[in-house]
Amino acid sequence: MRGQWRMAWVGMLVTLVSVACARLAFGLVLPQMRAGLHLSYAQAGTLGTLTALGYLLMLIPAGQLARRWSARGSVLIGLTLNTLGFVGLWGVQSLGPLRLLMVLLGLGTALVFTPLVSLLTAWFPARRGTVIGLASSGVGVGLLLTGVLLPRLTHAYGPGSWRLMWAAFALLGVLVLALAAAVLREAPRAGGRPERVPGASLRVYRSAGVLRVGGAYGLGGLAYSVQTLFMLSFTLQSGVSPAVAGTLVAVHGLLSVFAGVGWGWLSDRLGRGPAMMLAGTLTLVAMTAPLAWPHPAAFALHWVLLGLTISGYFTLLQAAGTEEVPHADAPLALSAITVFFAVGQFVGPSVAGLLVEHGGFRAAFALSAAAVLVSLALTVWRYRAGRRDRQAVPDGA
Repeated sequence: MRGQWRMAWVGMLVTLVSVACARLAFGLVLPQMRAGLHLSYAQAGTLGTLTALGYLLMLIPAGQLARRWSARGSVLIGLTLNTLGFVGLWGVQSLGPLRLLMVLLGLGTALVFTPLVSLLTAWFPARRGTVIGLASSGVGVGLLLTGVLLPRLTHAYGPGSWRLMWAAFALLGVLVLALAAAVLREAPRAGGRPERVPGASLRVYRSAGVLRVGGAYGLGGLAYSVQTLFMLSFTLQSGVSPAVAGTLVAVHGLLSVFAGVGWGWLSDRLGRGPAMMLAGTLTLVAMTAPLAWPHPAAFALHWVLLGLTISGYFTLLQAAGTEEVPHADAPLALSAITVFFAVGQFVGPSVAGLLVEHGGFRAAFALSAAAVLVSLALTVWRYRAGRRDRQAVPDGA
């Protein structure tokens, strides 16, 4: 059991590199990077879309790879691609190569996250919420480190310090890749590898429960893509000093470290539905606060409350998706709902970039808040549909 929990902790570090550094940290580095490379907000939004495109293109192949061959192998390949992307971003000088590198980061993250969750939940079938929360806490650790390190690098080295951040991510990627190769192992499979049942994948993708969870996850992904890309810029534009903004990002990251595990633990005991609805409601409050009142206090509320909820909300949606199908099909279900997430992240940055250009930050975050509201409605629908299905099962069935 100790070795299994060691894998869970390494999974947290893998998520730190492949999700926090490769996906979410871009929004934190963006203000300096945009100035250094002379990018418009629309171009910055397109870069976020390209990362989401790479992520989307690789999601289904990643799920199939994890199910039929090796989740561990997929994770290691993905980490390698992420690390190569970091090295490239360290030295990038123009928009063309930058676009290719952002696609590479998306490809790597897709190869890592779904197979990693499938690998870990296979070792902990009765603690899916807790172990997914632990792995997802790597996102918070990564944002915390970025929020603490970037202002200090900026103070010490000036506007070009964004390159040093990508160099630090590359070094971290090498270290975590070596650790993952040494520690991660495939879980034993009862009866060997799953047979290729004709139409099995299609049945998973058409499952009503998977579609409901996927819709909620996708809209949450759209909202969060806008937040990660532009909220720091919105915060700074509204008069919050860079030092205070960096502190808020660090606090957000610190709270996220514990939020995923806490919400996962809570849902394992109280049920996914009630926990998801509570997390979604608080996420909606966080998203609407600076939209309704663009004041430093509202931004502080946003960063703190979102740190307490968003990773937990996503953790619960991921766990719920794996529970809609038999465990052998969990990688496919997770890939399916993550396709929705990737589509949301594909659409969000470009649309938000255009909204910022033509209507300001509040227009972009109105879209984000609306997406969270519909996502929350879908979680309520999923919970009520699940209760009706259970009540329809005859006693003793």
